[in-house]
Amino acid sequence: MMRAAWCRYRLDFKFAARTSRETMNWKDTYYIKVWDESAGDGRFGIGECGLFRGLSCDDVSDYETMLDAVCVAVATSSPQPDLTHYPSIVMGIETAIADWRNGCGRNPFPSDWLSGQEGIEINGLVWMGDYREMLDRISAKLDEGFRCVKLKIGGIRFDDELKLLGYIRRQFDSSALELRLDANGAFTPENVLARLGQLADYAIHSIEQPIAARQWEAMAEVCRRSPIPVALDEELIGVFGRKDKHEMLERINPRYIILKPTLCGGFSGAEEWIDIARELGIGWWATSALESNVGLNAIAQWVSGYGPEIPQGLGTGALYGNNIQSPLELRGDRLFYNSDKQWIIPGNLDWKMF
Repeated sequence: MMRAAWCRYRLDFKFAARTSRETMNWKDTYYIKVWDESAGDGRFGIGECGLFRGLSCDDVSDYETMLDAVCVAVATSSPQPDLTHYPSIVMGIETAIADWRNGCGRNPFPSDWLSGQEGIEINGLVWMGDYREMLDRISAKLDEGFRCVKLKIGGIRFDDELKLLGYIRRQFDSSALELRLDANGAFTPENVLARLGQLADYAIHSIEQPIAARQWEAMAEVCRRSPIPVALDEELIGVFGRKDKHEMLERINPRYIILKPTLCGGFSGAEEWIDIARELGIGWWATSALESNVGLNAIAQWVSGYGPEIPQGLGTGALYGNNIQSPLELRGDRLFYNSDKQWIIPGNLDWKMF
């Protein structure tokens, strides 16, 4: 007999995590687990529903009620409710079921990466702060050996951000270090092209979401005229169905899309985005969306199956002081799975059982 349960878990940031939208000191996430009670062996599959307050389309009042419904469906062998508008729950239940089917070893998407022989190259993420904080964080990433660094911009004076980029480029040219930027929609349609022109002097690989989402015509114009390749991120949130996804990408025609399974329909939804992007000649990479190691592990396993050739955005595992202990291990600019380490799921989680 199948059973299911969910619980909420509060993740504590090691520092105040700033974006152009907000400052975060903690983040609530949800875990969902499934198991076969008749087996009597205590094994379970687990997945993370990484609800992103203020950003995800499933930041709604009935979120926990929907978690109840998903668990009831598992426990009664009933069809799942319509989860189209609950992408983080899709990711969580997809992961939990895949983990259970693959032996309950936290290996929902088995691949060669799990052997620990090869790591996934990732970008070094530099969070917003004041000028001195960002300078120190940039220096730390360079010292750690990252060959691709991503800066969140739009939170301090633009001139200071240009100075930070100048500092980086004085040490490493574009052949030695790839620079990615994430504006989180900080620019306006009126100032975006002028600012992109200034940023282009620093040999920028790409810029994510230079203006706020849901301005398709303005974003299409930015993509046509920008001297820096544009990547869509928040623009993908809340776009459902293959037809609408295709229409949006065809109209805007970005160089890249950024796939966060938590926000864009789980792994099945992200795979649909990849199929459409390939049809249209648009590149992509995957990033985590502030999940704990449970969700980060699932994303890493999933993306490793594609044999990524460019750095992925999977460096968020060290953000939290109370992250779930796992075999994930960051060595320089690569994320490894160290099978000599163990998963330790806290025993005091307050599960709601079904």
